[in-house]
Amino acid sequence: MTEQILDILLYIQIGLCFLCLYRIVRGPSIADRMVGLDIFGILVVGICAVLAIQTNKMFILDIGIAYVILSFVGVLSLAKYLEGRKLNE
Repeated sequence: MTEQILDILLYIQIGLCFLCLYRIVRGPSIADRMVGLDIFGILVVGICAVLAIQTNKMFILDIGIAYVILSFVGVLSLAKYLEGRKLNE
């Protein structure tokens, strides 16, 4: 029963990733694209968590944590660049 629930969660998260990719590509403004990119990163971590539980390989969680740190730094640097500041300010 739990395997079926985890499969359903995985498919839902993958579907939501495609919706976020659509928002990133077709977003009407830069702010929408940044929000889509941030939500995409959160969904990837959720997918990593579900896969770690399904396969019982906990190193996948480490990959998710590293991805979320890189995504956070990327979103911050993109926001600073779009604001017109240099990255070292």
